[in-house]
Amino acid sequence: MFRGIYKIADKVIEVNSLYEDVHDYCKDYASAETPDFSVSITQADIDFEYQRELRCAKAEGREPLNSSDGYREELAVYRKIAEKMPDYDTVLFHGSAVAVEGQCFLFTAKSGTGKSTHTRLWREYFGGRAVMVNDDKPLIRITESGAVVYGTPYDGKHRLSCNISVPLKALCILIRGEKNRIVRITKSEAYAMLLQQVYRPQSTVQMAKTLRLIDLLAEKTGLYRLECNMDIEAAEVAYNGMKG
Repeated sequence: MFRGIYKIADKVIEVNSLYEDVHDYCKDYASAETPDFSVSITQADIDFEYQRELRCAKAEGREPLNSSDGYREELAVYRKIAEKMPDYDTVLFHGSAVAVEGQCFLFTAKSGTGKSTHTRLWREYFGGRAVMVNDDKPLIRITESGAVVYGTPYDGKHRLSCNISVPLKALCILIRGEKNRIVRITKSEAYAMLLQQVYRPQSTVQMAKTLRLIDLLAEKTGLYRLECNMDIEAAEVAYNGMKG
């Protein structure tokens, strides 16, 4: 059994694992503080991730990923963290988050639409003014005073993130289009995508907390829809439309 302590989204988490991989993955978040909670992984948790991958591959008409138990354990650890986080007004969200001058802009979309490509355009357009918070699965703390986006070790295949927290300015749903056009949308227009992209806990109690947090996120955050192409103008249009 391997053990490590990490501070992620302002919570100190003890991780007990069967393999060492997850501790290398999370090393930039290592902490010496007293844990707020702990997660421990069993072989059953790893097997669950394997069976889930088989189901996803079948549904998507592709071959299953040829991954190791160590990699599957990394997923199992984050799943257990995500299950616990609603207790701290925090949810895991599938999206690409980029910060410009202290404000975070979070982009989400159906798989394959180009979230990471779009935030790459922001980095090209803004240069050093743009910082990747997290390119895949950030954590978001949501309160009555607004939302804060956190970098996490779980940051996509290109490992683009920073161990920082940034206030969330706006959340934008991307769709492909020939021209770049951004519009503000209502909670009801965004809700289906928000629910699809948030981590949905297996526990009914935690799911109820998650639904409350998503409602609050939609009330406290500017919501937008961006029709975009892959031209760098898309970054300019998106920023000007959301900066306020």
